[in-house]
Amino acid sequence: MQMPFCPKLWDRSPTPPENSIAIDGTVVVTNNFGLSAPGKSTTLRLFSGTQIDHQTRKGKLSGEAALRGGKKSKHGKTSTTTYHVTFVVDAEFGTPGAVVVKNGNRNDHFFLRHVQLELAADRSLHFECNSWVYPYKKSNSDRLFFINTSYLPAKTPEALVLLRDEELRSLRGNGRGERKDWERIYDYDCYNDLGNPDKPDHVRPVIGGTRTHPYPRRCRTGRPLSKTDEVTETRKHMINLDFYIPPDERFSPGKLAEVLTLAVQAVTHFVVPEVRTLVHGNDFRSMEQLRNDLYSKPAQPAVDGEVLEQLKSSVPSHKTYKKVAKAVKENPVKFPTPQVIQHDHEAWRTDEEFAREMLAGLNPVTIKRLQEFPPVSSGGKKSSITAAHIESQLEDVTIEMAMLQNRLYILDHHDYLIPYLRRINTLGVCIYASRTLLFLKGDGTLKPVVIELSLPSGTEGDGEISRIFLPAGHATADAHLWNLAKAHVSVNDSGYHQLISHWLFTHATVEPFIISTKRQLSAMHPIHKLLEPHLKGTMQINTLARSILLNAGGILERTLYPGKYAMEMSSDIYGHWRFTEQSLPNDLIKRGMATKDPGMPGGLSLHIEDYPYAVDGLEVWRAIEGWVRSYCAHFYHRDEEVAGDAELQAWWDDVRSVGHGDRQGDPACWLELHSVEHLADTLSTLIWIASALHAAVNFGQYGYAGFPPNRPTRCRRFVPLPGSAEMTQLQADPEKFFLQMVPDRFTATLGLALIEVLSIHTSDEVYLGQRETATWTDDGQVLQLLDRFREELRRVEKRVAERNKDPRLRNRMGPVKVPYTLLFPDVVAQEKGLTGKGIPNSVSI
Repeated sequence: MQMPFCPKLWDRSPTPPENSIAIDGTVVVTNNFGLSAPGKSTTLRLFSGTQIDHQTRKGKLSGEAALRGGKKSKHGKTSTTTYHVTFVVDAEFGTPGAVVVKNGNRNDHFFLRHVQLELAADRSLHFECNSWVYPYKKSNSDRLFFINTSYLPAKTPEALVLLRDEELRSLRGNGRGERKDWERIYDYDCYNDLGNPDKPDHVRPVIGGTRTHPYPRRCRTGRPLSKTDEVTETRKHMINLDFYIPPDERFSPGKLAEVLTLAVQAVTHFVVPEVRTLVHGNDFRSMEQLRNDLYSKPAQPAVDGEVLEQLKSSVPSHKTYKKVAKAVKENPVKFPTPQVIQHDHEAWRTDEEFAREMLAGLNPVTIKRLQEFPPVSSGGKKSSITAAHIESQLEDVTIEMAMLQNRLYILDHHDYLIPYLRRINTLGVCIYASRTLLFLKGDGTLKPVVIELSLPSGTEGDGEISRIFLPAGHATADAHLWNLAKAHVSVNDSGYHQLISHWLFTHATVEPFIISTKRQLSAMHPIHKLLEPHLKGTMQINTLARSILLNAGGILERTLYPGKYAMEMSSDIYGHWRFTEQSLPNDLIKRGMATKDPGMPGGLSLHIEDYPYAVDGLEVWRAIEGWVRSYCAHFYHRDEEVAGDAELQAWWDDVRSVGHGDRQGDPACWLELHSVEHLADTLSTLIWIASALHAAVNFGQYGYAGFPPNRPTRCRRFVPLPGSAEMTQLQADPEKFFLQMVPDRFTATLGLALIEVLSIHTSDEVYLGQRETATWTDDGQVLQLLDRFREELRRVEKRVAERNKDPRLRNRMGPVKVPYTLLFPDVVAQEKGLTGKGIPNSVSI
């Protein structure tokens, strides 16, 4: 309920004409990082939210008001300028409902934080902006911002109905033309911007929009198509950083500066190992050398002159060379020591740690309960694993009993890989498709009992050649083979993690929701306000990914084993993706890791009680779900209000039929939004994906994969056959053979430079349960609900910390002594960097 309008007349304001009143306010802009100030030519106008101009059918419009003064202030690394503004309006103007900003500068744009109006001694109106305002000369339109009151479409004040509709229509575009920096257009396109048809090695198929290559949509840029194939968008450069994204989706000035700094730092970290590769060779001779060369220690020898000479010839700019040379002289080894080897250099090798990381490592979302023995592929072909391989390792339990007791599990990287192996293995790598079976021991830990590595047989057909590897005693020939087999499994899992668990299932699947939200849900819509922090920054980071990571010849193709087939393979897996299975409870049930149990908290019973990702995740899930359900119930009192919400239904139709249009044919993929319950389920799932799921698969990357032998990303040699010359080499020097099999120095350090940046929390991170400002809504009841959510997350943090101290829960620390904190919400986080904890609101790194 809005309070009666009572304008405040400030003494310093101009005396308003008769029958007019003055409304004073403040305008706050960010003015650092090279941004321009609004200037004297910038003006503002107010739309009434309560009184209609019957000619325009919109709210009454005030005259223009110019900015006055300009007081600068600094908040950490961010600097702002606060201006004063006075609006003179008709005495019958009513309560303002929107503010219009016109940037009269010729070329410069500025970042507007908020506008606040003082209406009375105890009442103000707030317009949360956080948006770029471009010159009118370029945009040919003013910028409109609504007050921070939420309205369902049917309850919008009449004075704001047309403004609400016009603003939404202006954001949709028409699907034509190349987008310009200043345009705020949200439209869809396929992934047709990754390849370069003019270079035979860089030809890539269009991903999305076909049955052959389904994929989520990305934001349309409209760049010219290549004349060679007339389907691939052109790039100005191989590394292209000027892709269009709508201005409101860009990083804040502070975050952009910090991310770019981190990128430069990562490149610097990569420079010395890369140059050492040129000078000293491309293989590590021993684990000790690898640790000494890559990670910082108190006393490191200076970089030798030969390395600096190679560096000088590699850096084209003399000025740049001087800066980099100075940096590497002062700190020649800059990679921090990853958590996985901080406590013990050798613990990562153990079978217990190998298995534990499937439950509490950087990819704990792939392991499944074994429900059929022997495992059977999707085509019906049985695995070559037999009962004789594993029955002696099951603590005197039969295979049948172990399965009935939910004690057999599988890490399965077989079916999706087999069709690609012939092509992948022509790229200079040696990759198998793997199955790993694990047994749940009495102490709650998992024991790997067998590994199957498979290759397609011959050059055609669907035949396979499989080898079986079993755990063996220390320092035996079989033990060396077992360790190599585990490395090949880790390679499979690393590729799946980065391409599927991380990129596809969080980054790529969220982007269509962002586009649809901006196209179909007004900024005044309560669901828009709920989702806004969970969509922030994703489009910017996805754009950077398409530019330098996913593109032909990009970092992922150079470091991950699928190479140029990476995106094509992820497309095949997306063809089986279902949004309804992305909630944590449904995901655990689908993988057989839990069953429904009304007697348990959350109605779910875990088959592995000490499954850190699931245990912590379910508590975070319940907190998210509780917040979302209470929020939805606050605005929707009956199911009919959900079904009758035109904007909401248009949003959901846009997501399903266009943004994820390649999955619209699967009715099990989506819920129908005809009830408050289905709406809450849908929104909880989306928020889970963007926040907690992404945190779980992203921020542990450096902690575990920062030591390349623990999580290699490709293999250069197959496992030797008995009696072969390679087997002799393996027995003569197992460590040397291992290091010659996993990625070389160049590939490993390039991958390190990437995951170091991806694993870092920036200083302006906004975590789950937080908002950038306390003025994001003027609804006191909603603010109370958010406080309850935040308090519940604090209780989750306390319980996570307690579990990590419990010695009975061996999967939470493991042999490497790394506590599981990836789903520690960190709602009062002050730390930044490689913390290995904290759940940011959105996929923004």
